[in-house]
Amino acid sequence: MSVDIEAANQEATTRMIEARPVLVGLGVAREVIPGMRDNLILHAGPPLAWERMSGPLRGAIIGALIFEGKATTAEEVEALATSGAIDFAPCHEYGAVGPMAGVTSASMAVYIVENQTHGNRSFSNLNEGYGKVLRYGAYQQDVQERLRWMHEVMAPVLARAIEASGGIDVRTILAEALHMGDEGHNRNKAASILYLKLLAPHVARHAPDLETAARILQALGDNALAVLNPVMAGCKAMCDAAAGIEGSTIVSTMARNGTDFGIRVSGLGDRWFTAPAQVPDGLYFSGFQASDANRDIGDSTITETAGIGAFAMAAAPAIVTFVSGKPKDAIDATMEMYEITYAEHKYFTIPALDFRGTPTGIDLRKVVETGITPRVNTGIAHKNAGVGQIGAGLVRPPMAIFEEALVAFAEQYGF
Repeated sequence: MSVDIEAANQEATTRMIEARPVLVGLGVAREVIPGMRDNLILHAGPPLAWERMSGPLRGAIIGALIFEGKATTAEEVEALATSGAIDFAPCHEYGAVGPMAGVTSASMAVYIVENQTHGNRSFSNLNEGYGKVLRYGAYQQDVQERLRWMHEVMAPVLARAIEASGGIDVRTILAEALHMGDEGHNRNKAASILYLKLLAPHVARHAPDLETAARILQALGDNALAVLNPVMAGCKAMCDAAAGIEGSTIVSTMARNGTDFGIRVSGLGDRWFTAPAQVPDGLYFSGFQASDANRDIGDSTITETAGIGAFAMAAAPAIVTFVSGKPKDAIDATMEMYEITYAEHKYFTIPALDFRGTPTGIDLRKVVETGITPRVNTGIAHKNAGVGQIGAGLVRPPMAIFEEALVAFAEQYGF
């Protein structure tokens, strides 16, 4: 089969860059995610069975099934999971993404993002904040109480507020936040403030009373990751716009499930290439150390796939105080990523690099040729279910998945 890889990669990266994701609503997963059903649990990363799931992913599933009223204990969830009564699938295969465990169940509220350039939609769940939260595998009573307040009280108000706003342009928020010290993945302080600014008047108008409005606004304002989930859905919409381009070697998905790290490539469709995920190298909260850490987990690598996160670290030197390193390391990280990408972003620019566009469009060929794997900023989950977040750091995917994908590409296209 004769293909023009350069033309295909130009098309894929152009579609990724020109995608305009807009947050248009918030709905119940079973009502808005195509194919979602009551016995389906979506999770981060590539596919895997219950038997291979890590502690934090199992913990999040326990919490989700308790939240859904399908179980009351971890033992009941184990019985359900092994009986075949519950189906598991990657968020990515349903147009969705979720940070860390990424677990999304049928009655959970999800953001709805629409790519107004190409028409595709994407979804992401709500962000609980840092520490002992469901996405890091915690599921105890206080976690359940927070989830119920978020879904029963906050979500309906946010849904009305987003609708009243007329839509929130995620790409514009990110472009501005990169000029304010964010990188769009682990550091979203500026973007979360911009998000709060856009939502606040509508929350105030649509909350049932002043106390509810105040609590919702405080919850958003106290959570420096409040915007992460809409940002991830925005990046998912961008990357999906670049998927399925015949002959393209651009990576369209990177994701981890706490056991495996997986990628998908634009010109290879929905096929996953996986290998064991690594344990992040980073800073740990007091009382924890590397031996407590789980392997890397989460769909949030969709940010790096779209050209931000660790790829935009030069815009956010302060990120190193959270993931370890020195400010120069942030610039070095971005400069290295130019070596393995096909394009520079038109809208995401970095002041410290004379407003150079962020490195965008991971090229499978360049990764294998240079031996440089993508950098990723990430949180660190405890390896045991129920504990939660214990730190943050940096990680890279295994080279083997890129090599395997390149061989598959050569076989498919007859090289």
